Amino acid sequence: MTTLIVGASGATGTLLVEQLLERGQDLKIIVRSKNSLPESIKNNKKVFIIEASLLDLSDAEMAQHLNGCDSIASCLGHTMSLKGVYGKPRRLVTDATIRLCKAIKENNPKEAVKFVLMNTSGNSNRDLNEKISFAQKCVMWLVRLLLPPHIDNEQAADYLRTELGQDDKVIEWVAVRPDGLIDESEVSEYETHPSPIRSAIFDAGKVSRINVAAFMAELISDQDLWTKWKGQMPVIYSKASM
Repeated sequence: MTTLIVGASGATGTLLVEQLLERGQDLKIIVRSKNSLPESIKNNKKVFIIEASLLDLSDAEMAQHLNGCDSIASCLGHTMSLKGVYGKPRRLVTDATIRLCKAIKENNPKEAVKFVLMNTSGNSNRDLNEKISFAQKCVMWLVRLLLPPHIDNEQAADYLRTELGQDDKVIEWVAVRPDGLIDESEVSEYETHPSPIRSAIFDAGKVSRINVAAFMAELISDQDLWTKWKGQMPVIYSKASM
């Protein structure tokens, strides 16, 4: 199997690369500069590195890079700086998701391609009747108003839900919603749920980035787990935070 990862040089993306390598996957990764990668990834023969700004690639180049890939994983996110939050591209995650999906369809693969999107527990799955308090609704209204990256995450997941839906023959998808992200050195026990079991604003749990990476890697490599979650937006928590 070959997986293409975007956002591979980020805090979670790097861990996902390592998790998939442990599972014997061949990888393609798109990064602006390979200098941002650890030596263990740069020198790994199972990793094909494409140095490029993702949204600057032409449609033909995007399709070429995706050719032969069985799965796509997006760990893209906005840098938590003034420029990263309010600068361009404001629709990084959404535009990347749309362009990657269109490139998949352009290649017309014989088998459905898996698309795993790293999202956020603050984004509701509007396919389900997820209960949100009035206070949280008010806070989320302010978040949408003041923090463009949150809207970007919502729109990216909405594209998968509403444009692709549940029955697309070419692309199957899962949007993984981690709660509060923390750093840990090893994979630990974690739980996944169809909807949040805590308030993402007033009672947030925690999940390590390496647990998120491990879950995403398992989705890609374990067909039974994929079948369980495809077309859904599972929320993930580390058990230690429950």
